[in-house]
Order: sequence, then structure tokens, then C-alpha cells
Amino acid sequence: MNILIIEDEIKAAKGLIKTLAEIDDTIRIVAVLESVKDSVKWFAENEPPDLIFSDIQLSDGLCFDIYQNVKVTSPIIFCTAFDEYLMDAFDTCAVSYLLKPINKDKIEEALAKYKSMQATFQDNHIEKLLSQIKPAYKTTLLINFKDKIMPVQTKDIAFFYWDESVLTLITLKNHKYYYSASVDEMERMLDPQLFYRTNRQFLVNRNAILNAERYLARKIAVKLSVEVPETIVVGKTKVTNFLKWLEGN
Repeated sequence: MNILIIEDEIKAAKGLIKTLAEIDDTIRIVAVLESVKDSVKWFAENEPPDLIFSDIQLSDGLCFDIYQNVKVTSPIIFCTAFDEYLMDAFDTCAVSYLLKPINKDKIEEALAKYKSMQATFQDNHIEKLLSQIKPAYKTTLLINFKDKIMPVQTKDIAFFYWDESVLTLITLKNHKYYYSASVDEMERMLDPQLFYRTNRQFLVNRNAILNAERYLARKIAVKLSVEVPETIVVGKTKVTNFLKWLEGN
């Protein structure tokens, strides 16, 4: 079994390697990575491992930043001192979530769980499993317009815009409505394959995007098929992720 370890604490990494060797001497550690940057590079250049042991807080960010930049299909056992990332972890191919300090028994239990689920991970069955446990996204919004309640399909909405505590939506046909929700709440309701949070104010529909062009300081400006109240800017830290999303990755 080939295992990748993502851990920025040397002592913790060495302890995990020793414990894994005691549990199963056929385990091969393919690499020990300490940062998001190194991990993204490694995944881009190497075949995926059978299993990943991953800390969450790394030297240059959270491990979830890795999975936003590269597609990782290997099952993951998370090892962390913090419990607040539990829900984020299970948006990935998580097998188990271990809280430090981690002893041999916990690791053996996690490995046993992985082995019992191996059939699920074969032939990309994990993607089907995750699609079943992910929450359902809104496909229709009920809009109060004058004295009417109108159903509007989310796929027909070009973008959402947050301004002065008001959420405005513009459809692909340039119709303007208001919706009672914050942009954060709206982001959680919508399919992330269809809508992208470009910045604090905009959620945009990929079907409304005409193009993107280079902007100031390594940012990107997004042009839509409908008029927008101001330039839609993607910050430099999100540019790579945005372009991958726009490409469909």
C-alpha cells in the first residue's frame, strides 16, 4: 500500500511513519509533504497514492487549499488537533477524522475502515458515493414580485449581487429581482459547478460568462452576457481556482 503523508510537524510525521511500519510492514511511504505549495506540485507530477494521511493546518495554509487546486481522488485520513474542520473534511474523500494526540489503536481502526471501504474507492465509486451524501442544491427560487410569487430557475440566473444589505439577482434575460438571503447563504444553496463566488459581492453563473481578461495586479476581470453594476474582479489568490472551475475541473 502506497501512503502519502501531509504533515508540517516533523516529530508527528516521524511518529506516524513508525506506527504505520509497526502495523503493516508492507506499507510504503511515497512522500512526506509539509506545505500546500509542495503538495499541489507533488500531485501534479506523481501518480495518486492508495491512501493519504493529512494534517489540516499546514505551514502555508489549510490542506483544503490543496484540493481546491488539484483533483485528489485518493481516500484521506485526516489527523488534526482541531475538530472545527470536520464538515470541510467530509467534502473531500475522507475516510476518517482523527484528533491528536493519535495513538496506534486509532490508526489501526482508521486503516481497517479504509480496507473495508476499498471496494467503494475502486473504479471511481467514491465519486458516486460523495454525490449521494452531498446536500441538494436549489434549482428554483420563489421570488416575491409585486403581488406575485414567481418561481425562477437558478440555471436562468446570470448573477447575484450583494450591495448595502440587499441581494439582487439578474436573469440571463436581464430581468431584475430581489431575494431575501445573504450572499453567503446563497452560495451554500447553489451548485458550485454552476455558480462561482468571484468576490464578496458577486456569485456568477458560468453560462453567463463571455470571457475573462487580465486586470490590475494579477487579478482577472470577468465579462458577462448581461450588464453588471460594477466590474467583476477575481482576486489574484483565487485566479487559478477560478480558471480551473471555468474550464470545468
